[in-house]
Amino acid sequence: MQQLRIPHRSGAAEGAAADTPVDLGEAMPYEPAIQTLAHDGDVTVKVCGELDMDSEELLRSVLEDSVSRCARCVELDLSGVTFCDCSALNLLLAARRRAERQGKLLTMRASSPAVHRLLVKTDTWPLFAGTQPMEDALSEGQEDLRNEVTQLRRAMRTRPVIDQATGILMATFSLSAEDAWAVLVATSQNTNTKLHQIAEELLTAIHGEPLPDTLQTHLAAAVNELRDSAATSG
Repeated sequence: MQQLRIPHRSGAAEGAAADTPVDLGEAMPYEPAIQTLAHDGDVTVKVCGELDMDSEELLRSVLEDSVSRCARCVELDLSGVTFCDCSALNLLLAARRRAERQGKLLTMRASSPAVHRLLVKTDTWPLFAGTQPMEDALSEGQEDLRNEVTQLRRAMRTRPVIDQATGILMATFSLSAEDAWAVLVATSQNTNTKLHQIAEELLTAIHGEPLPDTLQTHLAAAVNELRDSAATSG
């Protein structure tokens, strides 16, 4: 198995050699650590840390390089990802489309709960969960392309709304970005409501429209549960 050396974007490492491999165990808290491993024509991309707008440049570079290098398939190991927003999802969808145009596959080998929740809530999980043979994947043709375009448009449309709603929760309850995201996800799951729909309700509330009582109750419960959990672990 060959390890491909990918430059790590970090201000503290500007003077280091560009081909120094990333140490997954020593990554900065908010800077994702990414390793790529090549084996028998396939490339595995393993990520640890947070994937958001701050890591877009790094993730885009690694995915484009991996798709170009692989002969058949890029497998994503995102089991170490602690936070993932729609900006990262857009890059994953774009990389999958790039691979398809080159007659290759991009699939999910492993995912963390944070990644899985985002893909499920945006209805994009089936695009990465499949393990179908190359011939079957390519034979889907236009139907698969239409589905992907639909998912990509939905992700791009909901991303600003969800990011703004996260900011509202951060300001209202003095939460970190990660905790605000956790509150949104918990509320979505507990009310069986799409994440972007809850985000839209929060945006209307800042313009004077009252939140539905049920949504207020579930948001407050999610915040209290988060704080109780933090107090217990602390």
